[in-house]
Amino acid sequence: MKRRPRDIGTVAETAVVRYLHTAGFPHAERRSLRGAFDAGDITGCPGLCFEVKGGDAARTASDLTITRWMAELATEVTNAKADVGLLVVQRAGVGPGNAGRWWAYMPAFQVADLAAPEPLPGSGHAFPVRMLLADAVALLRAAGYGEPDRPVVAPFSPSAGIGIGADTVNLPGEDAA
Repeated sequence: MKRRPRDIGTVAETAVVRYLHTAGFPHAERRSLRGAFDAGDITGCPGLCFEVKGGDAARTASDLTITRWMAELATEVTNAKADVGLLVVQRAGVGPGNAGRWWAYMPAFQVADLAAPEPLPGSGHAFPVRMLLADAVALLRAAGYGEPDRPVVAPFSPSAGIGIGADTVNLPGEDAA
């Protein structure tokens, strides 16, 4: 039986919320529908607006589809009065249990603002930058979002290998710690 779009959205949003709980955002939760004044799919993360896409539409999304979803996100960021917006898109071959490995898109100017304490020249670019959700969350945490008492970990950085804790896998050319 084919899943309804609402069910697909629920599964994807729940997967992202579960990941956020483990990544320093313990108050993240699915937001109820708000109609014309949509403020994103996840609440409980002050200053942040998440738009989550799952299912076949996400796994096969074209550049044009991503552009449309980024425009939707921009409206939701305004409605939510958020500082930062993230479009989270399920990747082909990566299930809900690994939502940290889904794609996260942010406008380039937001990535630049999060990464640099001072604004960079020409940082008004709105083109999307794609990264893993885990890396986007690490960037957000380093910029002061989330719970301050939890360590900031970028589990997919080349210097840290891939994975968390004892399951870390070093990349080719990296020495085992």
